[in-house]
Amino acid sequence: MRRSGSAKIRLITRLAVILCCGSPSVIWAQALEGIVISASRTEQRGFDAPAAVQSIRRETIEASGPQVNLSESLIRVPGVTILNRQNYAQDLQLSIRGFGARTAFGIRGVRLIVDGIPASMPDGQGQASTISLSSTERIEVLRGPLAQLYGNASGGVIQAFTRSAPDTPEVSVHGYAGSQNTTRSIFQYAGRVGQYGLVADYGEFQTDGYRQNSQTLRRHFNGKLDWESGRTKFHVVANIFDMPLAQDPGGLGANWSDDPTAAATNFIRDRVRKTVQQNQLGAVLQHRSDGGLSTLARVYGGQREVFQSQSISGQSRWIGVDRDYWGLGLQFSQQLSIRSTPVKVSYGADYDVADEFRSGGNATLGEIRDTTRRNQDYLYYNGDFFAQAELFLTDSTTLIGGARRSNVTLDVTDRINAGSSGKTKYSATNPVLGIAHSLSDRLNLYANTGRGFESPSIAETSYSGLVPAPTFNTTLRAATSRHYELGLKYRPTKASIFDMALYRIDTDNEIVTLVSVNGNTSYINSAKTRREGLEVFFASLLSERVRLQASGNLISAAYSDAFQSGADTINDGRKIPGIPQHFVFAELAWNSIGFENQPRTRNRPKGLTLSAEMVSAGKLYANDLNTRVADGYDIANLRAAYAWPIGRGRLLADLRVNNLFDKKYVGSVIVASATPYEPAPDRNWMAGIRYTLSF
Repeated sequence: MRRSGSAKIRLITRLAVILCCGSPSVIWAQALEGIVISASRTEQRGFDAPAAVQSIRRETIEASGPQVNLSESLIRVPGVTILNRQNYAQDLQLSIRGFGARTAFGIRGVRLIVDGIPASMPDGQGQASTISLSSTERIEVLRGPLAQLYGNASGGVIQAFTRSAPDTPEVSVHGYAGSQNTTRSIFQYAGRVGQYGLVADYGEFQTDGYRQNSQTLRRHFNGKLDWESGRTKFHVVANIFDMPLAQDPGGLGANWSDDPTAAATNFIRDRVRKTVQQNQLGAVLQHRSDGGLSTLARVYGGQREVFQSQSISGQSRWIGVDRDYWGLGLQFSQQLSIRSTPVKVSYGADYDVADEFRSGGNATLGEIRDTTRRNQDYLYYNGDFFAQAELFLTDSTTLIGGARRSNVTLDVTDRINAGSSGKTKYSATNPVLGIAHSLSDRLNLYANTGRGFESPSIAETSYSGLVPAPTFNTTLRAATSRHYELGLKYRPTKASIFDMALYRIDTDNEIVTLVSVNGNTSYINSAKTRREGLEVFFASLLSERVRLQASGNLISAAYSDAFQSGADTINDGRKIPGIPQHFVFAELAWNSIGFENQPRTRNRPKGLTLSAEMVSAGKLYANDLNTRVADGYDIANLRAAYAWPIGRGRLLADLRVNNLFDKKYVGSVIVASATPYEPAPDRNWMAGIRYTLSF
């Protein structure tokens, strides 16, 4: 369906807000010139990075909500779409440039890394819920061709970094309460003793949920112990995630607006839910030798247990997953010179393994495991090699190139049906090439191209057929893509930034959803797809006390060839489901003290802060035929916060009102489901208080 003329005018008007704001004259440089490592694997200013990359700092993470979901803060990053499903049994729907939108649960098509340790499995599947946002110092998001140097991901890379321990020890206590009987509590200690630093963070979250059968309870511990001596740094991270209850309300049909709080009737009857427990330990060592060679080594291991009750064709079912996983990686970086031309090189290898046991069968009301219909062992692993070089051709021109060799193996042993056993291997060598040129101290241009690779995940090969059966799907092929990107980074003043990126992505053998039935999903390969898009980001101090930040992206994501999906013929030009055709975010904030007068500390700003947010999203298709569609929406949020010192501590009170005008809309869809619509909450609120005491 084509966009109407009036809709186009409204969208252009929204994007114009990003471009036409005033010219500030005050200093906001520290907040704007974030340190990133995502683009070239070595630290550099975001302005100098030859790629589309944004960094979200601690201040924004704390101000965006109760620090439960990535959607709270990453909604500000252009090219990133995070649909909060209000369903903690299935996690967020996160996509970058349209990659990951098809996933039925978890994160797919996007690489997740936390403190240098992968949060994505060897097959590319990841879980955002295990990122401890309350102890995260910053989040970096890399989009575009250079993301291919990180492995089995096509859309981009999200990296989270736990805060470093301060020299002065501190204790922090957070408490939140809000709509739907939602509560959130956080306890944190951070401090140093000599060369050792410790951050220990524990939090609990629980809610009755906006919809029926969506009650959730989560507990999370994240601890980081670091040591530094001379040229050597070492840190150990322990992460414990416990979700003893996450009910699943399922999707609703075309009459969802009659009662948006409803759940699928059979989901209530069969007590559909999920429990998760995950424990992980990882260590990272960095050392710089006398000759300038920098070595980065990592090792990690973990265990994940999942129990899920389902309701399929009127029958209560259960699924159990018991996974052990581990991995290691080694990277070397060095500054060299080739005929007086400075060259920065990085090269290394990654090896990651997951060993998983899956079982399942019939149940009584999701409680009693009556029979065992599924008994399978999954072994999947990857062995990757990569190399990258940056050539500083002149003071203003940099050439970057690299390649990654990826090898992914999926091996399934079915102990009930030997015919469902199988082993598949996926391999690819993905080169990337880019150039960045600085026209002035305030304007940088860059262009990148590269080839991407995305193997099917274990979840995507677990079912096959129009009636999803637990049979290993060996017919799925890896998707390959070709990425092209042009971008600019402009700094009109030290207090304002403007980033823009244009891209095109052509994909062969795109992995798409065939059908999704009550939590079981089977996949096939389509012929070809094309994504074309525009991303913009703007941030500025309009005056001493007023700050504006806005981001937006337009995307056309469609099938460029016809293909057969079961009994349906999907013609070229049909839109890829699960991808909003546009997404715009804008925030206008006022601070009583003035943003540039804030102390350079972690806990800021002080005084009274008032902010208003606007979110606009385009229509969302729910199937390949584009016959099921959720309308776009425009919503507004308000926030008020006041911070003041109390002795050696600092107290902050915070109040948020989301969906201010009580808009009734669909927040996300379950792709290829007959009941795909997942309604978003109506007007809701969240109040919090946080006290930090320094010793």
